[in-house]
Amino acid sequence: MATLEELTGKIREGVGEDSGLKKTLKFDFGADGKIYIDGVAVPNTVSNEDLPADCTVAVKFSDFIAMSEGKLDAMMAFMQGKMRVQGDMTVAQKLTPILKKLQ
Repeated sequence: MATLEELTGKIREGVGEDSGLKKTLKFDFGADGKIYIDGVAVPNTVSNEDLPADCTVAVKFSDFIAMSEGKLDAMMAFMQGKMRVQGDMTVAQKLTPILKKLQ
C-alpha cells in the first residue's frame, strides 16, 4: 500500500499545472492525514496542509487507494457510505480524470 507521501506525489503529477478543478479540494483521511489540491493557484498546487476547501472528501485511506487502483468505483464508494462529500459537489464530480491518472 502506498504511503501518504507517495500518494501526494502521484496526485501532484496527476494534477499537473492545471487540474481543471478551478476550486480547492481536500481529501480527509482522518488520522492518516490530508491531501489539499489548490485548483485556483497558478500553477495548481498539492500539499498535505489542512486548509479550508470548497469541497472536502472524507474517505478511509485504504478505500482511496482502492479507488486510485481502479478496484473501488468512486460512485459506489459514495453510495455505500465509504466516502462523504461536504461542500461543492461539482468539484467532487471532476475527480474522475485525476483518479484515472493514478492508475
